[in-house]
Amino acid sequence: MTGLEQLAIIGAGLGAGLLTSTVGVASLLSFPVLIALGIPPVVANVSNTVGLIPAALGGSLGYRREIREQPRVGRVVTVACATGAVGGAVLLLALPPGVFESIVPWLILFTCLLVGAQPWISRWLRARTIAGQAPRTAMSPATIVFATLTGVYGGYFGAAAGVMMMAVLSLGLDLDLRVVNALKTLALLAANVVAGLIFVFVADIDYTVAGLLAIGSVVGGYTGSHIGRLLPPTLLRVLIVLAGITAAITML
Repeated sequence: MTGLEQLAIIGAGLGAGLLTSTVGVASLLSFPVLIALGIPPVVANVSNTVGLIPAALGGSLGYRREIREQPRVGRVVTVACATGAVGGAVLLLALPPGVFESIVPWLILFTCLLVGAQPWISRWLRARTIAGQAPRTAMSPATIVFATLTGVYGGYFGAAAGVMMMAVLSLGLDLDLRVVNALKTLALLAANVVAGLIFVFVADIDYTVAGLLAIGSVVGGYTGSHIGRLLPPTLLRVLIVLAGITAAITML
């Protein structure tokens, strides 16, 4: 691997880290770079998962103030995503390539629709709620199920998993978008750590690639958390939808 290729991977990790903590489509940047450098797809996928763990870790540290606002939700979403990621990692290693990816672009487009329509859906839900009922600050069984399914997808491939998690948490909870973004980043950390541990023992990881990604991603993740905190909710929502649509079109 040449020096320029190493710099390209570090740069991809930096950009992916920024995307992890903001719009949630980190693999849209880093995975294609690895493929362009000639790394086999499955090796690129598992190395990418391991290499982006520091991005979510850095982002979660940067968002620690928001995560402390909802510690119970943070614990539940972490367990749900970690559990789902086990199934996703197993699917990646057991199924032929392309089985799951065939429906992924449509899942991403659907979740983009949910993220974009969330303010209207939330208003409709509140209008049907009993007057005086407290805002929803605990995850319902349905929200936990969908968070777990998002963890499955995150463990399997992960492109735009953050967009999916934003949709799940935005519709299932009445929280500020900055808090939802923080919880999304924490959820991605849980999914990547669990899937990464499985890959370390049973998959073919390019540790040089994973290490270079990690160098860039930890800086990008922490920096992105500060950017994400400052973005107005409407702008953040627009960026998430645009990023998700781009991911879906790219995969199609």
